[in-house]
Amino acid sequence: MTFEHSVDEKISKKAFSSIISKFDEDDIEITDHALFRLNERQRKIYREDVLKRILLDEEPVEICKQINNNLAIIYFYKENRKIKIVIRISSNKIYIVTFYILNREQDKKVGK
Repeated sequence: MTFEHSVDEKISKKAFSSIISKFDEDDIEITDHALFRLNERQRKIYREDVLKRILLDEEPVEICKQINNNLAIIYFYKENRKIKIVIRISSNKIYIVTFYILNREQDKKVGK
């Protein structure tokens, strides 16, 4: 069984950089789904501007195109952890669909 979030192909950092460079912070929108499971304390930590800055300023560890055409991007994050940000790109916007702070087991699977 294939899930729509399954990896279709890996994207090079250079190709991703070329795509993302066409957008600035005002072109990025956080969907309701990205924040719906956060409590009030978490919302203070994972603010929209923080997610946008990670997406625009940090170098990704890995970028994968999913079967549903979303991109899943892994970045190094606080305390030697990783964050996975899932985005959908349109012609004039980037939508942050969701994000995850990877737990230790998920972290071991990154790069496979």
